Amino acid sequence: MATFGTLSDRLTETFRNLRSKGKLTPADVDGTVREIRRALLDADVALPVVKEFTAKIRERALGDEVNRALNPAQQVVQIVNEELIGILGGQQRRLQFAKNPPTVIMLAGLQGSGKTTFAGKLAKMLEKDGHTPLLVAADLQRPNAVNQLQVVGRQAGAAVYAPEPGNGVGDPVRVAMDGVEVARRQQHDVVIIDTAGRLGVDAELMKQAANIRRATDPDEVLFVIDAMIGQDAVNTAKAFQDGVDFTGVVLSKLDGDARGGAALSVASVTGRPIIFASTGEGLDDVEPFHPDRMASRILDLGDILTLIEQAQQAFDEEEARKVAEKIATEQFTLEDFLQQMQQLKKMGSMKKMLGMLPGMGGMKQQLDDFDEREIDRTEAIIRSMTPAERRNPKILNGSRRLRIARGSGMTVTDVNQLVQRFDQAAKMMKTVARGGVPNIPGMGPVPGAGRPGASAKRGKQQKPKGSRSGNPAKRAAENAGIAASAPAAPAGTGFGLGGGAGGGQAAPSAEDLAELQKLLGRG
Repeated sequence: MATFGTLSDRLTETFRNLRSKGKLTPADVDGTVREIRRALLDADVALPVVKEFTAKIRERALGDEVNRALNPAQQVVQIVNEELIGILGGQQRRLQFAKNPPTVIMLAGLQGSGKTTFAGKLAKMLEKDGHTPLLVAADLQRPNAVNQLQVVGRQAGAAVYAPEPGNGVGDPVRVAMDGVEVARRQQHDVVIIDTAGRLGVDAELMKQAANIRRATDPDEVLFVIDAMIGQDAVNTAKAFQDGVDFTGVVLSKLDGDARGGAALSVASVTGRPIIFASTGEGLDDVEPFHPDRMASRILDLGDILTLIEQAQQAFDEEEARKVAEKIATEQFTLEDFLQQMQQLKKMGSMKKMLGMLPGMGGMKQQLDDFDEREIDRTEAIIRSMTPAERRNPKILNGSRRLRIARGSGMTVTDVNQLVQRFDQAAKMMKTVARGGVPNIPGMGPVPGAGRPGASAKRGKQQKPKGSRSGNPAKRAAENAGIAASAPAAPAGTGFGLGGGAGGGQAAPSAEDLAELQKLLGRG
C-alpha cells in the first residue's frame, strides 16, 4: 500500500539515527522533533495538528520516561506511536445501528470522492455480516450517477431503489424519504443513501444535503473524502461539518496516497472518528479503520492483526487441517499446492499483505518489483497438467513437459523450474514433518536439519586440514587443492526453494521478495 509512504520513510530514517545513541540529550530531542515536524508538513498535515503533535512529543521525550529507559530510541518510537494513535482518533469506532430497523446511513462528500463506489463496498460488507442493505439513488445531479449505483448494487448483490432517472431530473429529498419507507416495508435492516456532490463546496450542495438529513433523520452521516487532496481535506471537512455535520469519516483512495495528510488531519481537526478506509477499486477493498494499526503501518511496525484477520476470512480451517495431514504423511501434491494458491489469492493483493509485515518499509523497491501475475502463470502451468501428473510429477517426461508448456503458454524451462522448486519444497516439508528444523533466517543453521533423523555429530562436516609441508610452494599448492575439493556452501532461497541446478535441498535465506516470487512463479 502506498499509504503514508513518504511520511513512513522520513520517520523511519529519523528514528534510525537515534538508535546509535545510548542517552538522548535535549539537542537530540530537538533535532528529532524538528525532523518529525518537517516530515508531517511535507505529508500535508494541517499546521495546527503538527504544532500540537510535536509539542506533546517533545514534552514527553524530555521527561523521565525516556531518561530512565534502557533504550531511549525505542522509547521515543513508542511515544510517537501513542501520539499518532491519538491524532488518528484513539479508539476504533464502529457503525452505530438503530434499535428499531432500518438503520439509515447517509453518505456525503464532494463529487469524485468515491461515495457511490463506497456505497457498494459498504453494502457488500454489511451483507457478509448478515444484514440486508438497500441502496437509495438520491444523487440525481451527476450524469449517470443512478446507473452507476445500479451497476455497483448488482456487483455487490444488494437491492437498489432508483425511482428517478437522474441527470438533473427528480427530487432527491423525496427519493431519500421514499427509500426509507420502501426499506421498512420490504424489511431491509439498513438503508444507504447516496447523495449528490459538487466539484467544490457551495450553498446549493449544503442545502440539499441538510434537507436530506432533516427528512430522513439518519443514524449515521458518513463524510467520504478523497485521501489524496492533502491540506484541502481540512477545509472541506470543516465546511461539511458546519453545513451538514457528520458522525464519521470515510477515507477513500487511501491506496494512492503517498503523503497521508488527510488522515492525520481530519480526525484531529473535526473531532469525528475515521470509521472506514477504502484501499482499492474492488468492492472488497475496504476495511474498518483502526487507529492503532494505522499508526503501526506509518512507523513501519507492521499490521499483523489485519493480516491475520484477512487470512482467517480466506482460508478454510478444515482444508488447512487436511493439508497439514498430507504434509505429515508426505502426500502433498501439486493439486494441493494449487488449492493453497487459490486460497492465497482470496486474501487480495500480495503486495498489500507483504506490506503489512514489520520492516517492509526498507524493501519498498522489492515490493514494487514484485509481479503478482507470476501466481497466475504458475496456476496456468499446473492446470495444464493431467490429474495423474499433478499427483506424481515424476512421470513428466520431455513430451509431457512440452505439451504442458504449450497448453499454459509458457516455456519448457518454466515447467522444469516449477517442478524443481516444488520438489525442493516437498523435501523441506518432509524435514519439518519428521521433526527436523530447517535453517531458519535469524536462527542460523541447525545440525541435522537437511537430513531428517541425522545426528548433529554425523551431520557435521569435517573441517579440511591445511598442508604441513615445509616447502612453501608445495604447501600453497596443497592448500589450494584442499580448498577446491571442499564442498561449497549451499545456495538457496527463502523457504528452501529455488537455488542451484543440482536440485538438492537449499537452505532458506532472508534475501528479499524476489525469492518469495520464485516460490509463486518463475525463478
